[in-house]
Amino acid sequence: MTILEQTPTTAAVLVDERGITPRGPFAVTWTFLRRQPVGAIGMVLVLIFGLAGIFADWIAPYSPTANDFSSMTEPPSLSHWLGTDQLGRDLLSRILFGARTAFVVGLTSAIIGGVSGLVLGVGSAYFGGKLDLWLQRLLDIVMAFPLIIMALAVVSIFGTGLNNVILAITIPLIPRCSRIVRSSALAIREIPYVDAARALGYGHIRIILRHMVPNVMGPFLVVITAFVGQAILAEASLSYLGLGVQEPVPAWGLMLQGGAEEYATTAPWIAIFPGLAIMLTVFGINLFGDSLRDVLDPKMRDR
Repeated sequence: MTILEQTPTTAAVLVDERGITPRGPFAVTWTFLRRQPVGAIGMVLVLIFGLAGIFADWIAPYSPTANDFSSMTEPPSLSHWLGTDQLGRDLLSRILFGARTAFVVGLTSAIIGGVSGLVLGVGSAYFGGKLDLWLQRLLDIVMAFPLIIMALAVVSIFGTGLNNVILAITIPLIPRCSRIVRSSALAIREIPYVDAARALGYGHIRIILRHMVPNVMGPFLVVITAFVGQAILAEASLSYLGLGVQEPVPAWGLMLQGGAEEYATTAPWIAIFPGLAIMLTVFGINLFGDSLRDVLDPKMRDR
């Protein structure tokens, strides 16, 4: 392997007890789960809610939007495992379909915002100069606003709805990812193999894609994982405030908005179960993200 090809991979930092680097996605995943049991717990929680959202059409016992005024605010029972809400809708079904909404918003916002931040961060670090100076000042202005405040501003301009909520959450995520990626890319830009690539006459695009982007994938993957949890919380917050997705789309924040206060004493399950779904999902994502950071960060692996 030449100096121009020395780029780390996720598998390279995972070594089993025999000192062998795993090959293939299944071997890498299995080694990760054995070395990071806490991360395995987080992965299981994320998979449970993710698969619940994917297969909600087949596993939900009722329609999430069907009203049954003869069964309003029923407590958990054999017919309704998690009870019903103030309109007689089955809570279990709404939570399952709400998982789909949460992951669609979370994954889409995190991926679009993360990839956009990756492009801006690596490009800004590589080219430097006035481009880097002005771009970072522009991103500083966006980062001056908290994520939820910026999301509220975007929603107030473009309106509510699923697509606008994704846009509102994506915009404030871009500068956060760009700043983290740029800090890693600045150090990589000074490594000899980047200078060697320039000396050989390689173009800017090839150097960035072949030698810089692969070397920032570690922190980038950790940031993406954290962004998914932040996006799910932001979506729930916007929906709770009535500025996110709107009825009849099932969403955990909307479920809290409808029963968190008015039915807190008479039918507490209306708010408890959606709140638990949000908590467990974000908790699982954070556990997985922390374990992923421990694996990909050499300083953490040495401890």
